[in-house]
Amino acid sequence: MASSLLFSCPLHLSSSPKPSSISAARRSSSLPLSSSDSSEEKKRVVLERYGLDPSEFISEPHQRRGRRREEQMKLRKREKGRAAPPRLEERKPPRTTHKLLKVLGGKARRKKLLSPEDRDVRPMMEVVRGAAFDMLQVAGGCPAALRPGRWLDLYSGTGAVGIEAISRGCSEAHFVEMDPWVVSEVLRPNLELTGFTDVSMVHTSRVENFLEQAVSRGEDGSFDYVSVTPPYTAVDYGVLLAQLERSPLIGEDCFILVEYPLKTSMPDSCGHLIKITDRRFGRTNLIVYGPEWAQKKKRSERTLLTKSDGFLYLAVSTEPEVLATPPPPANEASKDVADEKEVIPSPATPPPPAKEKADDSKTLAIIEIQESLEGNSRIKKGLP
Repeated sequence: MASSLLFSCPLHLSSSPKPSSISAARRSSSLPLSSSDSSEEKKRVVLERYGLDPSEFISEPHQRRGRRREEQMKLRKREKGRAAPPRLEERKPPRTTHKLLKVLGGKARRKKLLSPEDRDVRPMMEVVRGAAFDMLQVAGGCPAALRPGRWLDLYSGTGAVGIEAISRGCSEAHFVEMDPWVVSEVLRPNLELTGFTDVSMVHTSRVENFLEQAVSRGEDGSFDYVSVTPPYTAVDYGVLLAQLERSPLIGEDCFILVEYPLKTSMPDSCGHLIKITDRRFGRTNLIVYGPEWAQKKKRSERTLLTKSDGFLYLAVSTEPEVLATPPPPANEASKDVADEKEVIPSPATPPPPAKEKADDSKTLAIIEIQESLEGNSRIKKGLP
């Protein structure tokens, strides 16, 4: 029994704490501690009891807060650095075409043209296109057909304007369009449908870049017609017309057709070209710039008033006035009499009228109007 106690005592003494740890435990027990502080002190006591350094295993409260903040910042940086998961983009429906446009005149008249069903491309309306070519034909001096030449179609889209120009007599047309899908699926098929592939050239480029490249290359091949039909909201007309002024593609006798929206101020000239005509079609306006010789000369108007049966009839003549030749002087008249022995009219006779009389056709038209009015009045009164 004694031997077992002797052997058990050393084992018990070896596990007993050191006197320094006991004193520290007494001091700590004498102070009021919170629950978190007491747990930390217990850990310190246990670590010191086994001869370990508590600072290696237990960190101060402020250090732990700093570490947490650092870990949170690192996590945020990692999340920012990671690429965002790819979002499933909404698949756009495939673009389709339909045949709603047609050529209005010339060799390819009434042939159908392709156009996109979406609103990304808005071709010129057929009514406006027909009026535009009528204006150009009249300005060129040939109302029945287009004066032959080279055509440049800017913002061509479906190519309806350039194709109409080739159909009406132009020898060549260049198309400038930036949308590759429109070029491959609409413009080129339209040229194949009309049979104008050999006399046309397509440029897949922005209009601004095309004009700048023409200036840098110094091209000499000028065009006789230029059509500008841009999307209204995506173009600055002042900058565009300034580029056309500097461009070598504009010839001396060139005509420029510009389509623009309402409430847009357009200049009266574009370089050496002046404004020939400016017309409105609903919300669309068309302006034509051309050489001076294409401007219409103003004709004098004469008014003829006739009164009959209490009605006043008006006829307007737009023919230029013909001025009468002045009578010869007296001395020259006497010489003519002496030489040719002709009879001179007496001075009492009145001189011939200075103004030209109205044409017989116009007087007949007025008479017909009078007779028709008289017939209507007799019918109303019940007379034969």
